[in-house]
Amino acid sequence: MGITENILKLRSSIPENVCLVAISKTRSEEEILEAYMAGQLDFGENRVQELVSKANSLPADIRWHLVGHLQSNKVKSVVPFIHLIHAVDSLKLLSEINREAVRNNKVVHCLLQFYIASEETKFGLSLEEGIDILESGDFKIMHNINISGVMGMASFTEDQQKVRAEFKELMRIFRLLKDRFFINSPSFRELSMGMSGDFPVAIEEGSTMVRLGTIIFGDRN
Repeated sequence: MGITENILKLRSSIPENVCLVAISKTRSEEEILEAYMAGQLDFGENRVQELVSKANSLPADIRWHLVGHLQSNKVKSVVPFIHLIHAVDSLKLLSEINREAVRNNKVVHCLLQFYIASEETKFGLSLEEGIDILESGDFKIMHNINISGVMGMASFTEDQQKVRAEFKELMRIFRLLKDRFFINSPSFRELSMGMSGDFPVAIEEGSTMVRLGTIIFGDRN
């Protein structure tokens, strides 16, 4: 099947409350445009330079998600147009995002990334580190940041029980933070988890946002 057929098939199988983010890193503008013409508006990139290039040449109503690790010195390049930053993993990074958001007179929506996998290559906060950020005096005066939820990546494994357990842990973290810090914040609602190999399990465990690339665009060259 082609890109259009893949998106339509996914849309028919994913619950309406789950946002489909098409991971378009390394994909051509033509491929992204085909997905866009099929009604897809949310696209995710993990490299800032590639993201900026595509955002400058593709339709203005695309909602761009930065799903990869973001370095503080790259923040100013994405803040003017970004829809959601998925992978915030430090107070330093949040401070830089807030600083650039103030300069751009906007509020930037962010997810806190938590480390739930057993692989050392993954980025992310521990629960304790996340709590420390949210309790810090520095965070409490960041008025141009909106923490919209949490994000995590499960282990790359065929063991579905392990993957499910990791998604359950991210849901536990989400609920704990919601109850402790965001009980009166309806915008804290996103649970970004699930990729092409494990998104059905993620949805079963409460994901509100799945990040799918290969299943939409096919294998990379």
